Amino acid sequence: MRYDRFVMESSVFIAFFIYFLGVIGVGIYFYNKLKNIKEYFLGGRSLNSWVAAMSAQAADMSGWLLMGLPAAAYISGLSASWIAIGLAVGTYLNWKIIAQRLRQFSSHMGDAITIPQYFQNRFLTSSRAIRVIPALVIFIFFLIYTASAFNAQAKVFEYLFSMDYALALAMGVVVILIYTFLGGFMAACWTDLFQGFLMLFAMIIVPICAFGVTPDLTFNVMSAHNSGMYLNMFNFASENISIITIISYFAWGLGYLGMPHILVRFMAIRSSDMIKKARRIAMVWVVLTLFSAIAIGVVGYFYLASKGIIYPNKSEAEIVFIDTVTRLVPYGFIAGILLSAVLAAIMSTAASQLLVTASTITNDFYKLLLRPNASDKELMIISRLAVFATVLLAYILALNPNNSVMSLVSYAWAGFGASFGPVILLSLFWRNLTLKGAYAGIISGAVVVLLWENILLLKNTGVYSILPAFFISLVFAALVSKMDKPKPEVLKLFDGALKTTV
Repeated sequence: MRYDRFVMESSVFIAFFIYFLGVIGVGIYFYNKLKNIKEYFLGGRSLNSWVAAMSAQAADMSGWLLMGLPAAAYISGLSASWIAIGLAVGTYLNWKIIAQRLRQFSSHMGDAITIPQYFQNRFLTSSRAIRVIPALVIFIFFLIYTASAFNAQAKVFEYLFSMDYALALAMGVVVILIYTFLGGFMAACWTDLFQGFLMLFAMIIVPICAFGVTPDLTFNVMSAHNSGMYLNMFNFASENISIITIISYFAWGLGYLGMPHILVRFMAIRSSDMIKKARRIAMVWVVLTLFSAIAIGVVGYFYLASKGIIYPNKSEAEIVFIDTVTRLVPYGFIAGILLSAVLAAIMSTAASQLLVTASTITNDFYKLLLRPNASDKELMIISRLAVFATVLLAYILALNPNNSVMSLVSYAWAGFGASFGPVILLSLFWRNLTLKGAYAGIISGAVVVLLWENILLLKNTGVYSILPAFFISLVFAALVSKMDKPKPEVLKLFDGALKTTV
């Protein structure tokens, strides 16, 4: 038995090692091609439709796609599908409404390479606060988000190789650091293309295979579980699901409007003419992966139950995909290929988040406040140091093995969606949004999320914090702008951006 375990672990490790060599090789390749800070953080606005689409979605769907969301479906059944539906709708609206205008506006308004810089250029202001405040929001919430990715990969290594959690965490962090440190935005985007296909393949094949080999498993048997509630989208396990729960699940889709690591993909696409094709590619991938994640949780419940395994809560159920693969596939190397999909989800998101955080530190703190005349060479050095510093802080935050991947992601998702989403939306479609209105929207959204997530009286309402925070941010931004007056030159800039073709 020990020998079989050793063979399995060794084979999986070899598959992981080959995967790691591949992504690091991509980083080394692009390291020699980077010429300036714009290429390091935005790829010189050169992404084609396929890379932009797959990179945006792979960067979006972190380790929670193969761990957190299947765990929610494992415990709750099909009621967890409301999260998937909300995210699918949010993805479509983000590509349909935001992508083209953000590409036009960010290029026309001073060729901005970060979201804070876009805000400053949008309002033609010399105020540093409009860059520093969003930069602080990015730094705080991306630390939490990146920590969730590190936490996820550590759980993978801990389970597969019976490793100490801290050592498992350190191993994954080192690989993510190396390829992000070297290759920058283009390395992240091109590896996302490959990683996106790997994730899609693994997520479709695993629940199909598990369903086929589970004894006596039929849809009649599945629907009979908990008196039919498990396959009822309007029931939460053994309790009726409330309208508040459904709305909160669906509200996840609002987060897309404010996700910096997704929005920069829109800014980096080569031409706005490519966005329609990219949207179609992205939507096919998103729909297939999201509902495969639900299938992994639901089918995985019955498959593992047939083996005598039941996970009592979401935190422990986050290894349902990993556990299913290792029991389903008798050959370690093949299992390693399938399990590399988890690493792909984790690494694609973590690299994107690190780059956005580093670009904010470099462009919106260091260059803005300390060294306005810094050379590209100096900024490249600072950006890589920023990647290293961010990794170290996220590593410390992720040292607690009891953290839930889903809870960390939901916290950061709400923070970005509520603080940036309303202001991004208004900045692109309402010419009368003012600088003061933008301040009001960003600050109120972030504050409401922080309060809602940390005050038990609010948290226990069952309402996901993004919902009240998003609409409070939207109202504050609009009301303050109404009481203010936009500058004529800002209105002229907005009208000019609408006529721009890029």
